[in-house]
Amino acid sequence: MRKLSVVIAAMALAGCSVTPDYQAPETTTSSLYLYQHAEGVSSDAIEQPYWWTRFNDPELDALVATVQQQNISLQQAQLRIQSARAYRAAVATTKIPTVSVGAGYQHYRLSEYDPLIGGALTATMPDFGQPGGGQPLNLLDRDNGAFVVGANVSWELDLAGRLEGMNNLAGIRLEQAEILRQGTLQMVTVETVHNYLQYRGAQSRRAIAERNVAQQAETLKLVKSLVDSGYGSELDQAQAAALLAATRSTLPMLQSAEQAHLHRLATLLGEGVTATAQRFSERPLPEVTDTIPVGLKSELLQRRPDIALAEREMAALNEEVGIAIAARYPKVYLTGSPMTLAENFGDLFASGSDAWLAAVGVNWTVFDGGRGEALVQLQEARFQQAVLGYQQQVNGAFNEVETALMAYGNQQAHRKQIDQAAEHARRAASKAQSLYRAGLIDYLAVLDAQRQVNLMEDAALMARLSTAEHLLFLHKALGGDWQLPMNEQS
Repeated sequence: MRKLSVVIAAMALAGCSVTPDYQAPETTTSSLYLYQHAEGVSSDAIEQPYWWTRFNDPELDALVATVQQQNISLQQAQLRIQSARAYRAAVATTKIPTVSVGAGYQHYRLSEYDPLIGGALTATMPDFGQPGGGQPLNLLDRDNGAFVVGANVSWELDLAGRLEGMNNLAGIRLEQAEILRQGTLQMVTVETVHNYLQYRGAQSRRAIAERNVAQQAETLKLVKSLVDSGYGSELDQAQAAALLAATRSTLPMLQSAEQAHLHRLATLLGEGVTATAQRFSERPLPEVTDTIPVGLKSELLQRRPDIALAEREMAALNEEVGIAIAARYPKVYLTGSPMTLAENFGDLFASGSDAWLAAVGVNWTVFDGGRGEALVQLQEARFQQAVLGYQQQVNGAFNEVETALMAYGNQQAHRKQIDQAAEHARRAASKAQSLYRAGLIDYLAVLDAQRQVNLMEDAALMARLSTAEHLLFLHKALGGDWQLPMNEQS
């Protein structure tokens, strides 16, 4: 007992916490990315957080602002923050005394056969030869009642820092909820921009296909007239009809793709597809033509929500270790119950009706078969897992950015080649038309030239769309702030 008193006194005076010291990890890395000088990017600082405004598409800007207000997943993430904030407030109250008040009336009857006090109810006066001897002696009344008004105060002294650790842990969980909302915001915005680009891409591809259908229908009409007049070939007519049918066959698939992405946008907006369709007019596929700043490599750790979440998980599990250690130390409780008590209600607040009860208690598990030590080891192992998870998250983030930079640079080069190929195909088709009119080539060469133009125009559009998608994933890999200010959302 003396040893226990010494331990408690020492901890109370020191006000110590057994939680291991924690510092956020530091990652050393080079200042520049490996593909920092890829085509279309620069090492300039990221000064424009709302990068999608570089598309100069007001309908896209309005769409993102509306999604950030209406999206159901974001509303759920905000409610999780509110829950975490309420939980932190509840945990914080464990460090302060708990006070409860009450009032009531109690009535009780004592048993005559109670082994402790039953004899006092049935006692008789001893017979000493005096008058009245042997008569019942009422030492206690069997039926009793009283009015009571009082309070109860309880407080656990946080000697080993267990309650402080729980409070810190709740604060970290709140920070994680806020980071998760940031990650959800990024994911929702990425999905919004992605589906908008795909929607516009499908519209543009459908417009190209419809224009080609109209041109090829005119060509088929011309070839038919030549065949009817005896100057054309039925082979030319069959080839022209086949090319027209092949082009027409792409229209239903493009319409399906357009509607599929429109439905996904409606889901992101949390509204019906009819209302979503009314938000858009016919517009071309947007694109970004200026250079994209990517900042320094060392800045990535502060921008990525997944890295921030992994770091906070390390801090949380460090607190879990401290809580598990503190649970093995004594717990000291102080309780007090001031009250007024009287048999009659009128005497409840009279002088002399006051009463109180005070107590101090210690609870210390001195033997549990090693369960406490095992729980500490469990939390320490979880912390080490979080450390490795953080390292893996950082490495993955750096590699993701490098891959996105390389892919974006290569896509820029790919698009240039496709654009050149499309231009050459258009020149070849124009030359083939001239040669056919001069009677120098048959119409099969003209049809083949037109087919190449159709393929290259669609490929050029797909290259533009792919460039925009690579830009999207590059910004996603770079992280950053994706939250629009409230005045821009309204």
